[in-house]
Amino acid sequence: MEIPAISLKAIVLVHWLLTVWGCMAWLPSSYAWGNFSVLAVGVWAIAQRDSIDAVLMFLIGIAVTILTDIIHFGIYYPLIDGLSERNRDTFRFSAGMAILGLLLKPVSCFFIYQMYRERGGDYNVNFAGIPSVTQNRDAYQSIDQQDQTTSSANP
Repeated sequence: MEIPAISLKAIVLVHWLLTVWGCMAWLPSSYAWGNFSVLAVGVWAIAQRDSIDAVLMFLIGIAVTILTDIIHFGIYYPLIDGLSERNRDTFRFSAGMAILGLLLKPVSCFFIYQMYRERGGDYNVNFAGIPSVTQNRDAYQSIDQQDQTTSSANP
């Protein structure tokens, strides 16, 4: 089964829009600073198409904002009993967009990781278990196997 190609521009645009809508009513400025900083790294990854570091930093940033978003939601989610009807609707929309953004981040991490691998990233992360770092050793010549022509020429 082929993994669909999702553009890095689309990922940045969707997360930017959801972050803007999530900041409308109730989230603190630390939520906005954290998410927009990571999206700025995403813009860097778009601008430098060959940069492996930019995509890796964007991937790590999105992964970290998953945790910080959960903390922000847990601390700052207010009770909406005292809000007027208009403010209640704005709050619901803002909260829904922020939660939708959080739910899309793991999917975005998967697609960003695929882009990282396409750009030549060499870290092999095993999603089923403990992350492991492997290197492609196909280009190396083993020192145990000597070339037959050199060993037969030198008796």
